[in-house]
Amino acid sequence: MKYIIFWVIGLCVFANANLSAQTNVKSDSLKTATSNQKDFKIIRKLISTDTAFIAVGINLQAEILKFNPSLIYRYRLDSISTIFHLDYNSYVQSYIDVFTTKRKTEMGKMLGLGKYYFPIFEKALAAYKVPEEFKYLPIIESSMNPMAVSRVGATGLWQFMYTTGKVYGLTIDNFVDERRDPIAASYAAAAYLKDAYQEFGDWLLALASYNCGSGNVRRAILKGGLNPTFWDIQEYLPAETRRYVPAFIAANYIMNYHRKHDVKIIEEANIQTDSVYVNKYVSFQKIAQSLNMDVEDLVALNPSYKKSIINGSATTPKRLVIPKMAANKFSNFFEALNADENQKPEIIAVIDNPQPVVSKPRLTIHEVRKGENLNFIASLYLVEVQDLKVWNDLKTVGLTIGQKLIVKKATTKETQKNVAEPTYFTYKVKSGDTLSEIVKKFKHATIESIKEINELKSSLLTVGSILKIYTL
Repeated sequence: MKYIIFWVIGLCVFANANLSAQTNVKSDSLKTATSNQKDFKIIRKLISTDTAFIAVGINLQAEILKFNPSLIYRYRLDSISTIFHLDYNSYVQSYIDVFTTKRKTEMGKMLGLGKYYFPIFEKALAAYKVPEEFKYLPIIESSMNPMAVSRVGATGLWQFMYTTGKVYGLTIDNFVDERRDPIAASYAAAAYLKDAYQEFGDWLLALASYNCGSGNVRRAILKGGLNPTFWDIQEYLPAETRRYVPAFIAANYIMNYHRKHDVKIIEEANIQTDSVYVNKYVSFQKIAQSLNMDVEDLVALNPSYKKSIINGSATTPKRLVIPKMAANKFSNFFEALNADENQKPEIIAVIDNPQPVVSKPRLTIHEVRKGENLNFIASLYLVEVQDLKVWNDLKTVGLTIGQKLIVKKATTKETQKNVAEPTYFTYKVKSGDTLSEIVKKFKHATIESIKEINELKSSLLTVGSILKIYTL
């Protein structure tokens, strides 16, 4: 027995000396981070399986930590079950140190927020077969704040830029910014990560792409040699991205091993929620009164609505998150919400069947007049300034008199009355749906027409999003 003990301790000393020697050559290289893996696996096996050591009460982890503190972090990261490797090196360690010291309280708060948000993230990631570990990405992106806005305009938990959000199916208009919607934005983020993985074949490179764009990653790969890893091309990426991936790995570490560093979970009120779909305009004030809750709390549950108004319609019902209630109270809620209207409650829970839409998109050309600017024109047509910039490929906000601008806008109610037959249907994307399967449900529909009308850049679909289907 004692020979085995001396052998293990000697192995730890050997591993420490070998690691220290390599660190002098290049302390932050991937080779240093993954050296002595064979020896380390032997030690790990002894820790988990050798009953002789358990019987004599020897704490091998303490012995390892005494000889080389970094080995325990490497062991813990290696123990996290994931389909891609969470590498350990000095960059990762620096963020572990920050999270367990300077940001210790903040990490405790995010552990508490995770009880509400992580199940949402997990469901979205699973829909696109993205590793569950990416549920910790909003810790790095936004500190788990759905209202976060970066200095360059990235918004929400997952920090989508305007154009990228639009490409991945997020609605951004006068009433709604779905970049701030935890559910919609999570599915969009999962779709982006899956696209990036399909391009680069490596989850850490997909993560780098999420931060700095696929173009930067492609250019770095050209400099990194054959089949490079993130660590091989790290020096060719923007400084922020070089920090981004190690911070993500450190976030995974602290979320799994917070108790080892006395990071306590700081919980807010644990609210259980339900989702309903509303197909009319209703103020949050009225909804809050019907639910007997503060309007601020309702706004907190629905951060994507800009004006504290839910702007649903029969053709595009909008999701509303409310506190969970007993089934027998739903009828009271509906009655209170519609008390001043001579109609049946206009709230539905699901949209499983296609619904006809009679509004047909139209194109307007606006000629800029003296004194007009983008803000004025956007207000005139009830659209966003950013929409005008995207539609017209404007690089600045400056306009010239006589300049013609494209304005894409749905028909008015008056025009709708003259439409004889529906020209579009809406379809809610379900888990497992593909464009080829969806077109089979609609006569005359094609994959190309669906992608065109919904401005889809790829064939990947966001579960829960509403597609317009052209059928005539």
